[in-house]
Amino acid sequence: MSGKKIEKNQPKSFIFNEKNKTKIKDILFKYPKDRKKSAVMPLLDLAQRQNGGWIPLAAIKEISKIIDVPYIKIYEVATFYTMYNLAPVGKYFVQVCTTTPCMVRGSSKIVNLCKKYIHQEEATLSKDGKSSWIEVECLGACVSAPMMQINDDYYEDLDEKSAVKIFEGIKKNKLPDPGSQKGRKGFEPEKRLTLIKANA
Repeated sequence: MSGKKIEKNQPKSFIFNEKNKTKIKDILFKYPKDRKKSAVMPLLDLAQRQNGGWIPLAAIKEISKIIDVPYIKIYEVATFYTMYNLAPVGKYFVQVCTTTPCMVRGSSKIVNLCKKYIHQEEATLSKDGKSSWIEVECLGACVSAPMMQINDDYYEDLDEKSAVKIFEGIKKNKLPDPGSQKGRKGFEPEKRLTLIKANA
């Protein structure tokens, strides 16, 4: 079983809202009728977004009914992938990449700031209930290391100063713009390229 934190105080029931029921029809339409179980991941994501960033066990049961798959199979998917949360994460869910490229460029300093500004423990809500953080494996932005993801947005090219600004922004409910915190566009070099001319 996953070491993922699971909420103790579970709601007794979960029902998709009308807007998401329409989305479910659209999702299921993409798969052959005998392959409905393939919709498990988008349905888990839909439940998580409806429920403020985490998936209650009742939602897993509801999904198992919709796609006619045993509850345990849905549970296995929800506990395996880090993108699914089985406990509240707060309005701002911070995921810090600590894989090698981010590590060698200072991700440990970002982790220490998470401990200072959010909570000493991973996957634990801050005192104000507004945020939580976890360490994750590669988020696919190695060239912009160190970086972290907050909800759906990437914050890249971090250093202690820019990270503090982000954590202060969480407190004020006003985050800086996502992307490079050094102002880089795309993956352009930090310094302008120079042209070397060969002697004629």
